[in-house]
This record gives sequence, C-alpha cells and structure tokens, in this order.
Amino acid sequence: MTAAAGRLDVRPLAGRCRVPGDKSISHRAALVAGLARGVSELRGFSPAGDCLATLGLLEALGCRVERGSGVVHVLGGRLEPPAGPTDCVRSGTTMRLGAGTIAAHAFSTTLTGDLQLLRRPMGRVAEPLRSMGARVELAAGDRPPIRIEGGELHGIRYELPVASAQVKSAILLAGLGADGETTVVESAPSRDHTERLLEWLGALHRREPGVVSVVRADLGAFGLDVPGDLSSAAPLVAAAALVPGSDIRVEGVGLNPSRTGFLNALARMGARVETSPIGVDGPEPSGELRVRAAPLHAISVEAGEVPNLIDELPLVGVLATQAEGATEVRGAVELRTKESDRIAGLVAGLVALGADAEELPDGFVVRGPVRLHGGACDALGDHRLAMAFTVAGLVASEPVRVAGMASVGDSFPGFLRALEALT
Repeated sequence: MTAAAGRLDVRPLAGRCRVPGDKSISHRAALVAGLARGVSELRGFSPAGDCLATLGLLEALGCRVERGSGVVHVLGGRLEPPAGPTDCVRSGTTMRLGAGTIAAHAFSTTLTGDLQLLRRPMGRVAEPLRSMGARVELAAGDRPPIRIEGGELHGIRYELPVASAQVKSAILLAGLGADGETTVVESAPSRDHTERLLEWLGALHRREPGVVSVVRADLGAFGLDVPGDLSSAAPLVAAAALVPGSDIRVEGVGLNPSRTGFLNALARMGARVETSPIGVDGPEPSGELRVRAAPLHAISVEAGEVPNLIDELPLVGVLATQAEGATEVRGAVELRTKESDRIAGLVAGLVALGADAEELPDGFVVRGPVRLHGGACDALGDHRLAMAFTVAGLVASEPVRVAGMASVGDSFPGFLRALEALT
C-alpha cells in the first residue's frame, strides 16, 4: 500500500481529536487479565494489530476473550497448553511479554510470527527467564521462534544491561508466578506501565528509583480505562508543530511521565506545548494536550533521554528538517532492532525527500531548515516510519509517496483519517 501527501498550500492543522487506546497499556492489561481470576473489563482497549495479537495469544492459552466496541472482556486465571505454535503476528511486545507470562506455567509453548518478527532478537528476554528456571530455546542468532518450557521458577535480581521496558515487564510477569522475590534493576528509567498496573492491583512488592520487585501473587479480576496513546498522538502533534499557524488539542491522552519525552523534546525545539492533566483515575495519569506551531531550532538528544521517546525519534528526525541548525540523536542503537532498522530507514527516506541527514552508529544527524522536494520513500513495513514520512509530506513542495503504509495498522488504524480531519 502506498500513500501520497504534500503540498505548498497546506492549511494549518486545527481542531480537537482523540486517539486510540494506549498500545503499551493494552498489551500489559490483557496479559495481567489472563493471569487474574475472573472476568476483567478493559475499556478503551487499543484496536492496533499488535494488541489484537496479544488477545490472540491469550485465546490460544485457553482464556476466553470477548471483543466489543472499544471494550474487551478477558476471563483469566488459568492458562492452558496451546494446541500448537502460537502466532504473535508482527508484535514484538506480544512475544517478549508473552514469554514472561507463560514462563511460570508447566507446559511447552512455541511463539512464532511473521517474517519481520522472526528477524528481531529475543536473547535479552530469554536470558533472565532461563536464570529463573525456564527452558528457553531460540533459533540461530537468538532469533525466534522462541520455545518455552515453563514450570517452577525462582526469583532473581536482574540488572538490565540496556534499558528496556519490554524485558523488565517480561521478568516481572514471570515473577508473579515464581518462588521468592523477583527484582529488576535499571540504570536508566524506561516505561513504567507494568509497575503502575501491578501496584494499582496490590501486586507490587517494592518500588524505588531504579528498582522494582514482585513476589508470587494471586490476582483478582479488574476493570480498567485505557487512556489515549501518546505515541499515536505524536505524529499529529508533530504535524501541528511543523505547519505554520496550527493549533490542535488531543483529548483523553495518557500523560505518564515515562512517555512524555517527545513532548519535552518538542518544547525544547520551540513548539508551544501545553498539558492539562485531569487527575489519575486508575494507574495512569491522563489529560488534554495542546500543541501550536512556532519556529523550530535544533536540539541534541542524549542516551539518557532515549528510552522515554524511543518510538518518536523518527518524528524528531522529520521535525529537524525544518529546524534551524543540526539536530543530533545519540545513544539510540536500539532503533536498529525495531520493526526495521529505523536509523537506516529514516535517513534513507529523508535523504530521498531532499533532507540533509546522515547516519551515526547509534543515531542520526539532520541539518535544517531544508525545503523537502517530495518524492518516494520506503517505510520498510514499519508503522513508525510510515507515519513519520507522511507527516514530512505536509511540508514538501511536491507529493510524498510512502510505500508500506499498511503497517500503520500495527499501532494506529485510522491514522490518515485522523490527520485529514485536522487539515
């Protein structure tokens, strides 16, 4: 699928909008609901393809899942051996967090997926699960399929070699079924949705800066309202920051501090960013986000900032094409192991559109401002790149043709409609 965008006379973006439920929270809530006794109700559950893969995993494990309009019910409490290999489709989160969820159960499971997913490394999640007592087998190069033979696990203290919310979450989910205390230590903060949810449910043993631990827990069913996904709002926000005269508001969006790194970066670049929290109803803060365009200038993004805006770094690259000076991102080698090599893919796409951009081993440099001339670029089947290149088309002199737009459904079905509604 290919999409085209771009014109000199684009109108300012204006209006109010909502975005789908948070993808990261939806994954975690569904898996915890699968472990909890009774029927849990997840309101505002993300319609993203990746989250539907997690529901499919739960169904394969014997949970009853009922999907309604924006509401998902999960009957959990007892996982059963799947009939065969379980398809995680294109979702690395489903595979990594699913592995942790399954590890404490005494049966064998094979997690597989699309070719894109089978290229992604899984060694970092396999290592701590093995240390806890699970048998975990991977294909050559620590790639999936991943075969897990679970059973009696013991708690461990694990220091993350690289900040990763997915690996941290996998360990904590496994720790809910392990003997003793399971502790994760991280040198840099990453998304904390799992800790927040477990703490809200009374299942967190200990939490302090850089350290979180759980013990074996018997969870009961729960009801949860999932706020709007800030990462889905990000391309709309970036578009508003780029197009002169724009002024948009995103309602009901999650404002978890471990996810607002992009908003901080955007404000440092000169955009006018305002948040209006409405309090905390459940484990997650939410509120309204307002963004208005203003002249942009270059910034530097260092390694310590990366975990809190990892998904939005391609948008930082697009914004940098219209910012005064050289924007440099470092410490983001993790981008090379996402759905695509996002560093190589981003730079190739921006250069194809006329940008002054270059790769770094662990990031990229973009110099601006540059008038993008339009043309063709390839999103490499990566939803984040597809949305970033579409946003770039709003400030190009000629149409931008993006190959691989079908991947947008992995995280934000309806993205193009949402963007068009604001223009």
